[in-house]
Amino acid sequence: MKEILNRRVVTVLILGFSSGLPLALSGGTLQAWLTVEGVDIKTIGLFSLVGLPYTLKFLWSPLMDRFVIPILGRRRGWILLCQLGLIGIILGMSISSPQNALWLLAFLAFCLTFVSASQDVAIDAYRTEVLKGRERGFGAGVSVTGYRIAMLVSGALALILSEYLGWRATYMLMALLMSVGVMAVWLGPEPDDSGMPPASIQEAVSGPFTEFFSRSGAWALLALIVLYKLGDAFAGSLTTTFLIRGVHFSVGEVGAINKGMGLASTIIGALFGGILMARLRLYNSLLIFGILQAVSNLSFMVLALVGKNYPLMIFTIAFENLSGGMGTAAFVSFLMALCNHRFTATQFALLSAFASLGRVLVGPLSGILVDGMGWTAFFFSTFIFALPGLILLRVMKLAVKAYEKEGNKN
Repeated sequence: MKEILNRRVVTVLILGFSSGLPLALSGGTLQAWLTVEGVDIKTIGLFSLVGLPYTLKFLWSPLMDRFVIPILGRRRGWILLCQLGLIGIILGMSISSPQNALWLLAFLAFCLTFVSASQDVAIDAYRTEVLKGRERGFGAGVSVTGYRIAMLVSGALALILSEYLGWRATYMLMALLMSVGVMAVWLGPEPDDSGMPPASIQEAVSGPFTEFFSRSGAWALLALIVLYKLGDAFAGSLTTTFLIRGVHFSVGEVGAINKGMGLASTIIGALFGGILMARLRLYNSLLIFGILQAVSNLSFMVLALVGKNYPLMIFTIAFENLSGGMGTAAFVSFLMALCNHRFTATQFALLSAFASLGRVLVGPLSGILVDGMGWTAFFFSTFIFALPGLILLRVMKLAVKAYEKEGNKN
């Protein structure tokens, strides 16, 4: 802990909070505000489109590799600019009205997600470059922790505060909380090696692809990125539906245990996994945590067989989220190890987009599988879906260790 808990990691923790805070303010919290103000359901549904920048952020990430804001270094300058923009936008939303200026509020919400997604790109690049090799696992864990806490603050806490303070004051308070990230980026250390910016826009766009695909086994690396958490994505896609419809727990029980305890377990798993990574190193962590992720899916299969059972439900949710948090810490660390520091912003954005493919694609297929084979067989199949990623990881053992060794030099 003395080795991996330092100024760099603390900065990453606070920036994780800054990254997660805007999400609910343009999503669930904003949706609640619109609902309370009597906005019709069709319009509320259209507001979900403001989240598109989060999925498309790789399109403008080359600009953040190419150009440098002339203050605080290559990455922190962009983070500071985005944070100041977010504070202004959230304050603008606070004085807007869903009844009198609905489309202005929609425009500000879109601006919020665009600037927030840009901040994510810069923070991901900064985290990748500032953390040393053995700090990356724990750094990924604390980043997840900060992000999840911020989602609680701008989600559940904001909804509670809105009943006492009103929506305007609540959004103003959220804008004030963004200043915590401003202080962190101002006082945070500069990476030892941020790499030289690309010489042109063309190089900033083509360079990340050319550099990545010039590596031996590049396509296998992409396949590993897509497959590693595929089984976890399958199991998580219908967890809430399974607990309510499959084994007949109440909505309140699912909210308290699956959402509440599940969140705590994910945070503990991410932190504990990050600490273990300092000893296990990258390859062993990916393998062990990946096996735990796969086995945790079988606990849902047992719950489906046994039926409604509170101790088994608590164990299942805790086990699945703990192992998922540990796997996330290792996986984010792996993505960081793959990035070339000249193109960190673009390569991390692209690699994380590939990683999200599994979560996007499994939803429709999961419903079809459950309908055709039932819950027990479905959760066993999610265990099977986790195996190709583990097998590919074992095949690529030497390549993963080589990237780990290269990362430890930074």
